[in-house]
Amino acid sequence: MNPLPQKSDPIEAATVWAVRHDRGLTAAEQDEFSQWLAADPGHRAAWAEARWGWDELDRLAGLQTSVHAPADPDLLLPRRRRWLAPVYRFALPALAAAAVLALGFVIFFARPAAKPADPLTAPRQLALIEQRTLPDGSTVELNRGAVIAEEFSDGLRRVRLLRGEAHFQVVRDPARPFVVEAAGVAVRAVGTAFNVRLETTAVEVLVTEGRVRVDDAVRGESLLAAAPAGEPPVLVAGQSARVDLAPTAVPQVAAISAAELEQRLAWMPRLLDFTNAPMPEIVAAFNRGNPVQLTLGDALLADMRLSATFRSDNVEGFVRLMESEFGLRAEWRGDEIVLRQAR
Repeated sequence: MNPLPQKSDPIEAATVWAVRHDRGLTAAEQDEFSQWLAADPGHRAAWAEARWGWDELDRLAGLQTSVHAPADPDLLLPRRRRWLAPVYRFALPALAAAAVLALGFVIFFARPAAKPADPLTAPRQLALIEQRTLPDGSTVELNRGAVIAEEFSDGLRRVRLLRGEAHFQVVRDPARPFVVEAAGVAVRAVGTAFNVRLETTAVEVLVTEGRVRVDDAVRGESLLAAAPAGEPPVLVAGQSARVDLAPTAVPQVAAISAAELEQRLAWMPRLLDFTNAPMPEIVAAFNRGNPVQLTLGDALLADMRLSATFRSDNVEGFVRLMESEFGLRAEWRGDEIVLRQAR
């Protein structure tokens, strides 16, 4: 782990943290980041400015993508910056422009010339899982179609899940508990990681790290059964609670095995790294966590092998790569994509 610059400008340190956030923080780094934020009021302002610059890169890159290609061309890796050294405040605008120009160059030369769309083979634009960094440094990953509303202040950290499913990695701040509200259910945490899914008739909470309270958002009372020895009732890592939205329903708390946990969170994006892997293995890996399923339409494709790294939720990018580089043809049939050899 690269150390923070000694006696540095807060912006410089904040930019180092932005780089780390983009590749993901370890538990130790999360604690270190929380301490850095709390050490000086100027650090929060510096963090907000650094994140603004980072978000501008994403916004500008997104604009360029929308001009040259209808879908995200990021075939191999998540859309995160990979600079190894910190960038500074004066460099952000230039880097943003350079990133856009470079992205446009790649897209322009990588995409084949447009041709009349065939209803069967015309690609749909599939949503990717969205990762956001919240104002306090916590991160949230939004499953496809999920919608949240944020409310942050000096004494409050609240996120409302309005639709869908989201996973939260919360930065520790005992003075400001982190609250996620969904249909009247409040999940309260200090520094932990958990998943919340809003369904038509229920809210499901799954704890992956630390512990959380599950309360009535209006009355503030716990919805869980009382714990022994007068301790406040909580969910701990490896437990889930399903809260039926019916007024008299009792939440169902259950222990989750490692295998079930992996299955429940299969929607979260990860890197799929293949070395000389057969095509059926690659297709199965993509199908494990995506609503759109891949199918091999020709038996000969089972003998095809590939070495590459892909983002697990970018099915569309994988399909375009198969078409442009390997001459395959994709037939889109609702929630199924059939890959065939080009005739």
